[in-house]
Amino acid sequence: MAQLRSVLAKGLAKMNIFSPFCLWYFWAMNLMGLTDQLEQQLSLGKLLPIMEQFYTIQGEGEHTGKAAYFIRIGGCDVGCHWCDVKESWDASIHPLIPIEDVVIQACSVPARTVVITGGEPLMYNLNELTSSLRQKDISVHLETSGSSALSGRYDWICLSPKKNMPPKEEFYEMADELKVIVHNRHDFVWATEHGAKVKRNCRLYLQPEWSKRDEMMPIIVDFVMANPEWNISLQSHKYMNIP
Repeated sequence: MAQLRSVLAKGLAKMNIFSPFCLWYFWAMNLMGLTDQLEQQLSLGKLLPIMEQFYTIQGEGEHTGKAAYFIRIGGCDVGCHWCDVKESWDASIHPLIPIEDVVIQACSVPARTVVITGGEPLMYNLNELTSSLRQKDISVHLETSGSSALSGRYDWICLSPKKNMPPKEEFYEMADELKVIVHNRHDFVWATEHGAKVKRNCRLYLQPEWSKRDEMMPIIVDFVMANPEWNISLQSHKYMNIP
């Protein structure tokens, strides 16, 4: 709880106190500092540090090409050096948003699929958010490294294991999709190790790390042709120049 208090304190200090969210914050909580009530709201998943929300086309993995609403939660304790969303790592710079507001925004678009991503979204309690979305007949997808315990209920789980902090064992049976980012040749060994652990019908993907795509793509092509149980995933949204 002390760690949560520290994160919240830094986030509040960086906010513009005249923003609509802060005016609501002070009115609703009747405070000028942190309260146990706010801390409890975060721990229960009723507030979440939201980096961004946007409507776009899924660019990666099994559901490439499908319209989806993305909810990117701030905060990550994995810290991959090649991460292309490093601005998501520090939860304290992202506003705490009531999940009711998040769900309203998700329901405002035509697609009925929401992708919860990060950062590492499972650093937080996602029971309330996923339950609220599913009550609106929204299909809920999760993108996770599997480094934190599962919370929430999902229609699709994409497990993307990271060497810095390998997945918890429970995720191998739950993952619908295994997506391994290929930055160097050793990542093929890493992929094979994790591919052997997932359930039989889990979809297997290799995805070149963006900055190494020209170097690694020919090697990935050769690997998949020799190991056809694997598929290639591209960050197609970057080629389409969309979020």
